[in-house]
Amino acid sequence: MDRNYELQTHQAEDSHWWYRGRRSVLERVIAGLRLPARARILDAGCGSGRNMLELARHGTVTGVELSSTSVALARERGAGEVIEGSVLEMPFESGSFDLAVSLDVIEHLGEDVAALRELRRVVAPGGALLVTVPAYQWLWSGHDEINHHCRRYTRRTLQHAAEPAGWETVRTTYFNSLLLPVAIALRIVDRLSPARATESSLDLWIPPAPLNWLLQRPLELEAAVIARGGRIPAGLSLLTLFR
Repeated sequence: MDRNYELQTHQAEDSHWWYRGRRSVLERVIAGLRLPARARILDAGCGSGRNMLELARHGTVTGVELSSTSVALARERGAGEVIEGSVLEMPFESGSFDLAVSLDVIEHLGEDVAALRELRRVVAPGGALLVTVPAYQWLWSGHDEINHHCRRYTRRTLQHAAEPAGWETVRTTYFNSLLLPVAIALRIVDRLSPARATESSLDLWIPPAPLNWLLQRPLELEAAVIARGGRIPAGLSLLTLFR
C-alpha cells in the first residue's frame, strides 16, 4: 500500500462509516462462533491493530503485520502481541490458534493459496478462519491500484484458493450491498478519468457526522441479517468462514 494512503487509513478507521460498519459485521459473525474460553486468536495482516481491540474481547489476540509503520501503531494500542512479518511465513508452531482472521489482506498477495496454506498450518484442528476480501474483478478500479491489490474475488474464486490449502467452507456472504450501484457508477467515472483517482479520492473522506451515521446504517442492517444466518447475495465485499 502507498505509504501516504496507509497513514490516511490509520486516521480514518476509528470513525469512518465503512470501517465501523465492517467491524459490526465481523463482531456478529465472531460472536456466533462459540469460541472456547480464552481463545487464541490471530489477526493475520493486522494493520494498525484497530480490529485487535474488538478481537481481544473474545480471547488472547496476536497480530502479524508486514509494515513497520503499522506495527508501531498496533503495538501502541496494547491489545496483544504484534509481530512484524509476513503472513506467508509466520513464526508460530502448527496449531497455535483457535481462530485466525485475515481482513482485506489476501487480495494484496501474489500467492494467496500459499498464505491460506500457512494460515491452515497455524490454526488448530477444528479451528476457524474468517476472511474478508473485495468482491468482483469487474469492479477493478483506481481504488485497487492505489491499494496495491492483485485481484478481487467471488465466492467461487475464493473457495478455489482456500480448498487446496486445506480449508472447508462453512458459510459465505457478500456485504455492503446497498451501496453497490453507487460504487459501480463511481468506478465507471473512475475508468473514464485520466487521473484514475475519482473513487480512490473518496475512499477515506469522512462525511459530516449525520451522513457518516446514515452511510453506516446499511452495514448495520446487513450485520443483523448475517447474525441470523442470512446471506447477502451481492455486495462490494465478500466474507467467508472456513474450518
